[in-house]
Amino acid sequence: MSKRKDIIDASEVFYARTGLVYSEILGWIDLGHAQGEDIKKLIYAMEQGERSSNEIYTISYSQTMYKYSKNIFGVGMHARWQIKKGRPLDQRFSIALAMMMSTAVNFERMQASLPFIWFTDSGFSAEDLVSDLLGFYRAVRPMNYFPFLKLISRKEALKRWDYYGPVGNYKNKLFKPLIFPDPTKNKYPKPFYGKLPKFMLSIKPFADYHKNIVKVITNNGAHANILTKPKSEFE
Repeated sequence: MSKRKDIIDASEVFYARTGLVYSEILGWIDLGHAQGEDIKKLIYAMEQGERSSNEIYTISYSQTMYKYSKNIFGVGMHARWQIKKGRPLDQRFSIALAMMMSTAVNFERMQASLPFIWFTDSGFSAEDLVSDLLGFYRAVRPMNYFPFLKLISRKEALKRWDYYGPVGNYKNKLFKPLIFPDPTKNKYPKPFYGKLPKFMLSIKPFADYHKNIVKVITNNGAHANILTKPKSEFE
């Protein structure tokens, strides 16, 4: 759940692992979601599967939110897919994207349902899905994308927050940016959907399920677990 205090300056973005920034291209960006560490692990699991002696290997992917002061309990959604060995790298990226997108939507849907909506506005918060997508590209095609996203200063970002209110009040169920125009330059500013930059459209999510390349075992499994590793970036 993003809060006003989470907003950081654009100058900190390359090194920060958490925080909230505003981009004129992507709208609000949650840097926790945009790290891409989950995708790196997923791609690595695929590499290990391709190197194994098995003709078919199983990979898992999950998104989890941790609660309570000691961050010891987490709930989330997971997916398990079987992959036919022999996938070229570009197809692995496509499969990973489809897996992330379907899990992310299920995860946000869970957060937007009872009982979670009693204590969080995070479900389908405007920044979540587009931040997940940015994290995907940062993981599979690493480079510093931030100079192309037209980030604004913390001072200017706070003005957007104070005018429009908490970002969690605006729901976005699409992997598209929700733009909050500068209220000082627009007479009647309202949020609107923008367009993704070309680099965030270059990989298409896998869709050839009829070819027996991918078998979905679990695609919307809920899970709860005691934290035994560092806190997830997803909140």
